[in-house]
Amino acid sequence: MKLSESLAQYRPQALGVLRIMTALQFVERGTQKLFNFPAGAHAGPLTGLALTSSILEFAGGALLALGLFTRPVAFLLCGEMAIAYFMAHMPRDFFPVNNGGDAAISFCFIFLNLFFAGPGAFALDNRRST
Repeated sequence: MKLSESLAQYRPQALGVLRIMTALQFVERGTQKLFNFPAGAHAGPLTGLALTSSILEFAGGALLALGLFTRPVAFLLCGEMAIAYFMAHMPRDFFPVNNGGDAAISFCFIFLNLFFAGPGAFALDNRRST
C-alpha cells in the first residue's frame, strides 16, 4: 500500500481539523473587532461594512467551527474575503505580502475549498443529513 493511499483514509478528519482551526482563527478576527478581544488595533466603534464583516467573521466562524451549514457559510465567507482583499488590500500594493492581504487570500481559498469539499469529519452537518 502506497503512503498516499494509506493517508487518504484520514482525508475527512484532516478536512475537519482544517475547517475547525480556520474557523477558530476567523472567530478570533471577529471578536477582536467586535469586543476588542484579544486587544488589538481594531478598537473603536464599527459602522457599515466594517460592522457587517465583523459579524460575518464572528457568526460565520462559529458556524464553521461547529460544522453547521458549512457549504453556504463557506461560500458567503469566501466572497467576504475576496471583497475584503480587493477593497482593502489590493489598492495598497499589488503584492499580497506588501499589502497585508495574504491572510484574506488564504481564508478565501480555504473557504472555497470547504464549499466544494464539504465539512469533513466532526461536523454537525453530518448529523443533520442522516
